[in-house]
Amino acid sequence: MSAGGGTKAIVAALAANAGIAVAKFAGFLVTGSSSMLAESVHSLADTSNQGLLLLGQKTSRRQATREHPFGFGRERYFYSFIVALMLFTLGSAFALYEGIHKVIAPEPLDSPIVAVIILVVAIGLEGYSFYTAVGESRKIKGNAGWWRFIRQAKEPELPVVLLEDSGALIGLVFALLGVGLSTLTGDPVWDGLGTVMIGVLLGIIAVILIVEMKSLLIGEGATDTDLATIIDELAAGKVERVIHIRTQYLGPDELLVAAKLALVPGLDTAQVAEAIDDAEARVRAKVPVAALIYLEPDLDRTPA
Repeated sequence: MSAGGGTKAIVAALAANAGIAVAKFAGFLVTGSSSMLAESVHSLADTSNQGLLLLGQKTSRRQATREHPFGFGRERYFYSFIVALMLFTLGSAFALYEGIHKVIAPEPLDSPIVAVIILVVAIGLEGYSFYTAVGESRKIKGNAGWWRFIRQAKEPELPVVLLEDSGALIGLVFALLGVGLSTLTGDPVWDGLGTVMIGVLLGIIAVILIVEMKSLLIGEGATDTDLATIIDELAAGKVERVIHIRTQYLGPDELLVAAKLALVPGLDTAQVAEAIDDAEARVRAKVPVAALIYLEPDLDRTPA
């Protein structure tokens, strides 16, 4: 469900951003608004980003090889990290440069009503994309708050689209304010200030995404809830306790579990194998994402 929902949200964002980018560039050519230019580059970057997310989903499904025995699941994290970098460079850095330039050397706007119409339409399209991302995210976030979902989600696409779309909506409001105030006051410096605000907003979102995607790319373990469940399921049957455990996500849908288990004394080889198999089955029944489980029976050397 997470992969399917992520794909639906990405496709909706891709379609919306592609149309918006074309409209914004046309609006910039007519009006000369720096806010429109910044938003045009932002939408173009977002469109490219959705393409990268789809590419990451596709390449991550490749079969494991001898060189990559655990598969390519982390490619989804890699491409999401690239998306964050593109949002920072193409979105934030360009908007800050263009905004500061227009504040220092403001230029009057031509036909600002055209920019206002395009921005209002863009808000509607981005709103649809954001609504789709929110709806798909609700299916997997459970009772967690939105900030916690973004921080803890192992599926990178939905948090990326959520932050991109929310940033795009707020950025469109900033652009609308910049163009509107420039028209009402006759002072084009407001357009430049609106562009600077867009750059700052995109920079904040990009940094949040970079930090989160870096953490996933390096390798995150199971959540506290899942880890507690795994330990409880392992320490049952003929397992006395879990001596040592490590977990790591190899991809959004594949968790590696490695543990040493203290078994009840006096088991023969067949009983040890049966105890290990039973422990694996219990974990997979409660935590289906635990695709790879390596368990090692060991002696409990804990002092009495």
